[in-house]
Amino acid sequence: MEEMEEEKREEKKAAGEAGQKKSPVRDFMELVLTLVFVYIVSMLIVTYIGQRTIVEGPSMQNTLQDGDNLIVNKIGYRFFEPERFDIVVFDYLYEENTEYIKRIIGLPGETVQIIDGTIYIDGEALEENFGKEEMVGAGIAAMPIELGEDEYFVLGDNRNHSKDSRDPLVGKVKRSQIVGKAWIRIWPLGSDFVLK
Repeated sequence: MEEMEEEKREEKKAAGEAGQKKSPVRDFMELVLTLVFVYIVSMLIVTYIGQRTIVEGPSMQNTLQDGDNLIVNKIGYRFFEPERFDIVVFDYLYEENTEYIKRIIGLPGETVQIIDGTIYIDGEALEENFGKEEMVGAGIAAMPIELGEDEYFVLGDNRNHSKDSRDPLVGKVKRSQIVGKAWIRIWPLGSDFVLK
């Protein structure tokens, strides 16, 4: 009886040791599957949830500086519409793989005009303090610009050094051009973390 119990213990011990030993092929396959899983998850995040963007140029100073690294929230606008004063990243239509970052000023259905450096929305002066300095040029917004149901008017915060909706090559930004909302500044450290 004791011998049978001893044999069972030996068999369990041997089975346990065999289960603990992995072949190099199995280890390699687990590593490959893990890397494939991580790659797929990363691609889903970059495609549908968020992306890293680097600010180039002075057009959003003093809010954003040249070289700031941001995370753009791409999923939020799937559930909510862009709002006035959101900082958005959008595709520039006349240069492949080029994105601009600007602040939304005019919303769909509104009429925007700039007179003597003041922004008017539907004939009323817009109260805002994002501009770095007084705006000198109105560009095409010297005349009233009517926005369609899926169009936005955007400006850089550094108004006198920004290529934005006042420029006919940018003009009205369609909803389909908007990649997402600038959400978090990840570099440089010590700056405002969450953007407003």
